Amino acid sequence: MTKKGQEAERLASSNSYRKWKKWGPYLAERQWGTVREDYSLYGEAWEFVDHDKARSNAYRWGEEGIGGFTDSREILCMAPAFWNGKDDILKERLFGLTNNQGNHGEDVKELYFHQVSSPTHSYCKYLYKYPQGKFPYGDIVNKNQRSRDEDEFEILDSGCFKDGNYFDCFIEYAKADVDDILMKVTVVNRGKQSADIHVLPHLWFRNFWKHNERFERPSMKAIQDDCVLSRSVRNGRYYLHHAGGEQLFCENETNNQRIYNYENEVEYVKDGINDHVIHGEPTVNPKKTGSKFAVWYKLNLKAGEEKSIRIRLKKRKIADPWADFDSIFDDRIRECEEFYNNIIDKKIPETQRNIAKKAFSGLLWTKQFYYNDVFKWLFGGPGESKPERHNLRNYSWQHLTNRHVISMPDKWEYPWYAAWDLAFHMASFVEIDPYFAKEQLLLVLQENYMHPNGQIPAYEWNFSDVNPPVHSWAVWNVYEKDKLQTGKGDTKFLEKAFQKLLINFTWWVNQKDKNGTDLFEGGFLGLDNIGVFDRNHMPQGITRMQQADATSWMAMFALNMMRMSLELAKTNKIHEESVSKFFRHFLNIAWAMHHIGKRDISLWDDEDKFYYDVVEMASGVTDRLRVRSLVGIIPMFAVEIIHEDLYEQLQEFKVRAANIVRTRPDLASLISNIEEANADGNHLFSIMRGFRLEHLLKRLLDEEEFLSEYGIRSLSKYHEKHPFVFVHHGYHQIQYESGESRSNMFGGNSNWRGPIWMPLNYMIVQSLRKYYEFYGPTYVYEFPTGSGNKLNLKQIANEISKRLIKLFEPNDEGKAQYHSDDDDKLFTKDEHFKNEHFFYEFFDGDNGRGLGASHQTGWTALIANLIMELDE
Repeated sequence: MTKKGQEAERLASSNSYRKWKKWGPYLAERQWGTVREDYSLYGEAWEFVDHDKARSNAYRWGEEGIGGFTDSREILCMAPAFWNGKDDILKERLFGLTNNQGNHGEDVKELYFHQVSSPTHSYCKYLYKYPQGKFPYGDIVNKNQRSRDEDEFEILDSGCFKDGNYFDCFIEYAKADVDDILMKVTVVNRGKQSADIHVLPHLWFRNFWKHNERFERPSMKAIQDDCVLSRSVRNGRYYLHHAGGEQLFCENETNNQRIYNYENEVEYVKDGINDHVIHGEPTVNPKKTGSKFAVWYKLNLKAGEEKSIRIRLKKRKIADPWADFDSIFDDRIRECEEFYNNIIDKKIPETQRNIAKKAFSGLLWTKQFYYNDVFKWLFGGPGESKPERHNLRNYSWQHLTNRHVISMPDKWEYPWYAAWDLAFHMASFVEIDPYFAKEQLLLVLQENYMHPNGQIPAYEWNFSDVNPPVHSWAVWNVYEKDKLQTGKGDTKFLEKAFQKLLINFTWWVNQKDKNGTDLFEGGFLGLDNIGVFDRNHMPQGITRMQQADATSWMAMFALNMMRMSLELAKTNKIHEESVSKFFRHFLNIAWAMHHIGKRDISLWDDEDKFYYDVVEMASGVTDRLRVRSLVGIIPMFAVEIIHEDLYEQLQEFKVRAANIVRTRPDLASLISNIEEANADGNHLFSIMRGFRLEHLLKRLLDEEEFLSEYGIRSLSKYHEKHPFVFVHHGYHQIQYESGESRSNMFGGNSNWRGPIWMPLNYMIVQSLRKYYEFYGPTYVYEFPTGSGNKLNLKQIANEISKRLIKLFEPNDEGKAQYHSDDDDKLFTKDEHFKNEHFFYEFFDGDNGRGLGASHQTGWTALIANLIMELDE
């Protein structure tokens, strides 16, 4: 399928950041409180630069803003700021709680929505809701000093949006050309009385000169009352045109006096515009020059009135920047609509089409320029003194130098890339921008990301943390979808990724299979507190844990690598060697799952008909941890379908596979019968034989266990009344909790003891569809368990998808199911709220309420995939 339309044409020609993707919403929504900006002695990142210091501190590694735009190297940034005339500070950045302040960890406490974006960001729209009364900074901090058992105090709980006493601030961008950026800020008074608001569109340089002696400080200066010239050796000249307003200038340099109580290096520092507007102080440069600029508009809006401010940033000065301003916006909006109309099937109901469009748009808005050089962070750059640190975080990652636009999980809550999140992001990105999906998957495999030993970096708090090995799954997923769209496989991409994944696979085998038995450990930050104890720090006396999920992930990894090898072997027979290698790995892992320790114990429990982790004591005794969690469902993911035509093309593999099966029937007996083809000529490669799949589905589809009205729970509801207790050098217990966990394991921001998580649900649905390809329509199961209603595997995949989609659809009250109840019922009654969507990190396993990060379009954008792949 070839995408059609102007936006599709721009996308096809924009394989680099020198063209239409040069500018985009690549500005972080939070730079404060990050590891990169932490220069404290003991690694106290949340406290070193907090929200209060952020307005005065010139950052070292990046910038932030509300609905901001920047170039792909983040040289020049633009974003609006607001002031309602009552707050003590300008609203330049989003506010939220630190990990130490929130009763459930860090959390943004603002209302904003990534409304739409085209893939090249030729058109983008963002909505920020700003209270007309004083913003409740203090209330939010103080009222969240509560126990983990209580709900969080949210901004809606403060009443500051009651009776429509707020402004809707729409921030829009349209590109006339690669270096011709139009910005429009439209403010609407939703209140019943007239109200004042100050709007200050900003333009500023990231401070790249302070830590790099090669560069001088760039400059901005007023050349007319309505035009400012910015000049830098790094990006040349840009002219900012504005209609009206007052020009304000200062420098993007730290206010040392305010933060550290010593003399400033320049007169007009970073918070100069804030102090001038709020307090009337003479802190802006009267000569109208600087490296940070804002144009100040003072608006009075009647009830229901709206006013717009227009800005244009361009490489050359033009006589009339407004002549085609509106027509450019009209064209880009139309082209953006045209793009999504072509991508999302018109047969899909309008409500679901809108959900998918907003999911993709949120995904596009959460791209971010990410800069991190671990060596410089640890030891300082050329000509700089070494930072004084007692906590040498990421010391073994000194090779890591990242300077790129990367897909983030959430640009406020998680403004740093996370390896396994990114893999899931690309499963959605491939639907709208296959080039970006492929580029991102290759990016983290580059030598300046991947460790020399083959480990993929986890995230900046600890690059050495271990996440599930889903990168190979993402690579194959993206390859297949791209091939389906274009009719031709990008084997160059596949070959590149495969070569690097070989190194990563070897790292797993060497580092996480300590005894060389094809049984894997890892702990996994990704599934944090899903175990009865922290799997990274086991109780005394346990020598090792054989993890059902770790081992199953590796079986999936081996299958993914085998499938890639098969595809590459079509054009290069040398890859048949790799096919055989990974097939043998797959068989060995299957065998090992059933032969653990002196008792030859299996991860599969024949009595419970479920997979469990197995612990091995110092005495050699082994025991299963009978916790019914997603850990025991993950073996489903190790499944692949291979057509007999491919077998016939690769005779060498066919012969070698047959020899292995003949000479080691004990291995072959533990997996699906790979020699048997169905009527369509498909062979099933699965770590589970049919009877195990049947028993696993019985639990998975039981509403008293995993199946919720809104998807698959991460822990069986059985454990609500039957907690699992493990007594060994202490008392360890795990109990079903539908929402926020009461456990403070992993810093208290981990919630895998009941809630619904979109990425794992998506993998379950995908796996069921693969099994259906082999078993077909006549192989049926009860759905739900005990109902007597029999469905085939495709129908079951559809039914689970529908339950997940139901999270985002209006319920009987008229609001999306995931929305929390607020006293004013804004998401039920207010027309300016009810059609806006959050994309939560996870969802309550009983009532579907959205929890965790509220803008995690990263992996929750998979809801768009579920909508588009729903196959009735």
